[in-house]
Amino acid sequence: MKIVCFGDSLTRGISYVKGRLRIIKDNYPNSLAKLTESLPFVEVLNKGVFNDNSDLLVSRIDKDVMSENPDIVLIEVGGNDCNFHWDEVAKNPEGNHEPIVPIERYLENITHLVKQVQDKHVTPFLLTLPPLDPARYYRSIAERFGPSIGHFVSQVGGIEHWHGMYNRQLKNLAEELKVPLIDVRSYIKSAGDLNHLISDDGIHLTSKGYQQMSMAIFSDLQKHMAGKALPQS
Repeated sequence: MKIVCFGDSLTRGISYVKGRLRIIKDNYPNSLAKLTESLPFVEVLNKGVFNDNSDLLVSRIDKDVMSENPDIVLIEVGGNDCNFHWDEVAKNPEGNHEPIVPIERYLENITHLVKQVQDKHVTPFLLTLPPLDPARYYRSIAERFGPSIGHFVSQVGGIEHWHGMYNRQLKNLAEELKVPLIDVRSYIKSAGDLNHLISDDGIHLTSKGYQQMSMAIFSDLQKHMAGKALPQS
């Protein structure tokens, strides 16, 4: 059984370590691969790309995912979709700014990804957006682009507002499409102190956070595979 982890920097395994964004070895695909060692004939591939959004996932699903002939595709994306071009916000904090991928197009993209996977008789799983720490996130953004973004944030409700809205709409879409959804957001929130699970930039995870994410995924995959014959290859 081949599992492809398809997504953005949270799939790639980015964390903020000692003042820099780094790829860490203890990312969720690697942690998931270790958890699946107890299962026969399971291979886990990491197809996460830093800074990806759902537009970019649509553009590369054939090359990076379907060409691998997977049995399961774990789709994790949304944090960059609901984010903003902060350089533009800093220049014009009084202006109107749309998320990088508006919610309507985000949902259309997710629907396209799901149907493309299903058309190949492959099972898609949608992953909720992991939690974030708004205070630490805005502190890191302000350090890069200046404090003028504070006015815009106060007017639109902040990234936590958009993050939560995209996550709710994703959950509704999963129900509408009748595809399994793994609620990594709730699992991580209940796993302990978020200061230890979310890295210092407020939006990526620590190695402990990625481990919790992989445990949530593994638990749901076990339920999915219970009673199913695994391919011997």
